[in-house]
Amino acid sequence: MIDYTKEELVEILRKHPEKFNEWKREQEEVDLSEVDFSGINLSEIDFSDVDLNSSSFADCILSFINFTNADLTSVDFTRAKVIESDFSESLLTGADCSYAEMTYCNFTDADLAGCIFSESDLSNSDFTNSYNLHACRFDSDTIWPDQELLPEDFDASYKDDLSSLKDEDDYVNNDY
Repeated sequence: MIDYTKEELVEILRKHPEKFNEWKREQEEVDLSEVDFSGINLSEIDFSDVDLNSSSFADCILSFINFTNADLTSVDFTRAKVIESDFSESLLTGADCSYAEMTYCNFTDADLAGCIFSESDLSNSDFTNSYNLHACRFDSDTIWPDQELLPEDFDASYKDDLSSLKDEDDYVNNDY
């Protein structure tokens, strides 16, 4: 069994993704936490059960990626284009998906608490059985899939978040 550094694994992913998938099948645990994948185009990679905590996929193009049961806590997906990827049972708490295009993705049983979807395009992605979608952040520019792909109790209409609340002192008294 070959032991690679995180930097070596990133190079393998760039140049020989099939070699990474072969190597991963032989591993009990794979730790790719805090790795910068920014700007890399990846396709058909098996990141299932991989610790990707605090890694960055900013500005990446990711297609047909298997993120099943991956730890994606605080991962940066800003401006990423993610197509037909599987996030089933993954942990996406605190992940930043701002300005990302995440289309035709599966979020079945994924935990989305604190996930940020500001100005994201989530068209045709399946959130029906995801957890904590009500605890994610989004804005009026977030594009959601059709209602049948969202949990029954989720309201995708944008409402101001806590930052828009004002104290009584913030209102001007016009009793002059």
